[in-house]
Amino acid sequence: MKFGQQLRDALFPDWKFYYVDYSGLKHFMYDGVEKGYTADDEAEFVKLLDGELDKVNNFQQTKSAEMKRRIEYCEKQVGLITANKATDNAKREQLKVIEREIDSVIGEVYELAKFTRLNFTAFIKIVKKHDKNAPFVLKHVFNQHLNSRPFFKENFDELLLELSRLYNIVRNGGVDIDQGKDPQSGNGQNFVRQTTKYWVHPENVMELKLYILKYLPVLIYRTKGSDKPPNPAITSIYFDNEKLDLYEGRIEKSEGAEAIRLRWYGDMDNNDIFVERKTHHEDWTGEKSVKERFSIKEKHVNDYLTGKYTLDSKIERLREEGKKSEEDLREMEALANGVLDSVRTKHLEPVVRSFYNRTAFQIPGDARVRISLDTELTMVREDSFDGKQRAGENWRRTDIGIDYPFPQLPEKDVCRFPYAILEVKLQTQSGVEPPQWVVDLIDSHLVEAVPKFSKFIHGTSVLLEDRVDVFPFWFSQMDRDIRKPSAKSVGISRSSSPRGSFIDIDNMVRQRSGGRAMSASNSQNSDTFENDIEVVVEEEPGEHSSHNEGTSAATQYSHNYEGHTDRAADEGTSLLRGTQYFQGKGKKSQSWLQTFNPFRRSEESTLASQVTLTSNMPCASRENSQIKRIAVPVRVEPKVFFANERTFLSWLNFAIVLGSLALGLLNFGDRTGKIAGAAFTVVAMFVMVYALMLFQWRAERIRRREAGPYDDRVGPTVLVVVLISAVVLNFYLKLSAGL
Repeated sequence: MKFGQQLRDALFPDWKFYYVDYSGLKHFMYDGVEKGYTADDEAEFVKLLDGELDKVNNFQQTKSAEMKRRIEYCEKQVGLITANKATDNAKREQLKVIEREIDSVIGEVYELAKFTRLNFTAFIKIVKKHDKNAPFVLKHVFNQHLNSRPFFKENFDELLLELSRLYNIVRNGGVDIDQGKDPQSGNGQNFVRQTTKYWVHPENVMELKLYILKYLPVLIYRTKGSDKPPNPAITSIYFDNEKLDLYEGRIEKSEGAEAIRLRWYGDMDNNDIFVERKTHHEDWTGEKSVKERFSIKEKHVNDYLTGKYTLDSKIERLREEGKKSEEDLREMEALANGVLDSVRTKHLEPVVRSFYNRTAFQIPGDARVRISLDTELTMVREDSFDGKQRAGENWRRTDIGIDYPFPQLPEKDVCRFPYAILEVKLQTQSGVEPPQWVVDLIDSHLVEAVPKFSKFIHGTSVLLEDRVDVFPFWFSQMDRDIRKPSAKSVGISRSSSPRGSFIDIDNMVRQRSGGRAMSASNSQNSDTFENDIEVVVEEEPGEHSSHNEGTSAATQYSHNYEGHTDRAADEGTSLLRGTQYFQGKGKKSQSWLQTFNPFRRSEESTLASQVTLTSNMPCASRENSQIKRIAVPVRVEPKVFFANERTFLSWLNFAIVLGSLALGLLNFGDRTGKIAGAAFTVVAMFVMVYALMLFQWRAERIRRREAGPYDDRVGPTVLVVVLISAVVLNFYLKLSAGL
């Protein structure tokens, strides 16, 4: 669909006169090009463009200020309602009216965010179209004009948080009852946890936040003793070696595969660094994958990684303070030693940095549903494999901080992921279904399911593409638009004229308990607006996870535009910029069983579970092109291993029966019987060796998650031929002896 049609379909009718006149600008430019585009035409076009920019910017600023005043007014009225002497029922009715107004403002925030995104995109599109068709280049000049009217940098998250805080008070009768609850409480032992990850298109981020806010509060962790607003940034440094052994283990889901990272929350001056280790365990082992971590001061990190610093003094101090049990202290010491041992033995060094802003949603004290939304995800190279010392002798590079989108970095060192990452963690009792709103969310148009998505794997596979042999399976999803048709049951919708539901609150607030009661119609109408939106500010000394106070989704387009606008684009061009295709040549490693097994399939058949395809490189163009394998996740149930064992035991049982018969003939038979016994003994030994080899071969392929076929037509055929030969030989010898 052409962008002009998209704009007409998506605009909010009440504001249609304040959108950019995209069609008018386009027709003016095309008419000028047909007649011969002159300098006067260019001056007139720039004048028209500036007029449209002023119109959009002024309207956006006016509506934003209006919503802030409406929020302040509602907050004032809530204070009056809670302070008056009306009955509880009267107060509840009055608060429902406030709730309707808050609901109206929430819908308007959504429309204003969409208004900002659409108009920003329209300006970018029309300038690209101009530079492609007109003999003048307008991009750099327009960037200056755009930065002087930065309507696209409006931070709507602050409005959402204020609305959520106010909604929480209104829904709880004027009191914030969730204040001070421990967000980690409520975790029981007899629970089943399920974690799934999804991609969210930037156009759906605001709508997704508003939808989740109806059911879960925004959870803010604030450091004790700090009055500074929490910083939502989370940065991690992942370690690996030149062979990318950790990457290979994680993407192949090998048993015991590790991922080691150093993480900090907020600004670069945060002195608390968390050393984390993730260990993958297969289901058939009966163990769960483990995530362990401990904190260390930033000044000690380099010494720790070189073995000059240990946690002995910290552990002793914690033991004296009694803050942790002896078991916890032993586990901390074992973890610190284990991570250091991996760094030394595997020659690990910083490889990839991940950065993102996190918005967390959870009801305090209730861990049944925990949701996080990571935006502005960026991966940056930290390695020195190509001879370039990015971090030097330090554990992280110091030429960047958390200044997204990291414009100072060369494109080959950075990967700006085009989508937000939604992670849904469900913790329910066995047999209990998840909340219906969660089911509706994950089945909606707002998200694209990407199970087992990994920032480490994605960043490594893109930034170190020439060193990896296997790509993650989600690469096949990167070259298509993940947007879907809107579902009516999920999302934010509102009608025109949102202020029509707002009534005179001042008169109602002043009513005493004996005053006039609200009409039944108003009460019924209020019931239809009972959307639970809450915000809770929590205190936590170490871990930090917070709401997103970063740039809005529209800002992501601004960075992409300024950095990658040299390519031609038309109205059909996707907002998510495509990149160059890659092709590659991957190697397939073989175990000794596959090498020496005479009955193995051809090498091509072992690649069935790892699709080879040509796809878009998600973040940056690459010069060298090779065909690489795409690792498709395959879940291996424990019963698969047991089935392989049962098959092996069946073959072994047959070999034992045949061997017993052969021993009987050798010990108690005549000359012919002994010859036949010797033949059957050879066949029995052959069956045992064959069964063992087949069992090991299949077990190896199952562990590697390789697709079938697992059957073998050669082995049974040879076995039948040998058995028939032995029987025929026995008959021949017996008949010859009789004659």
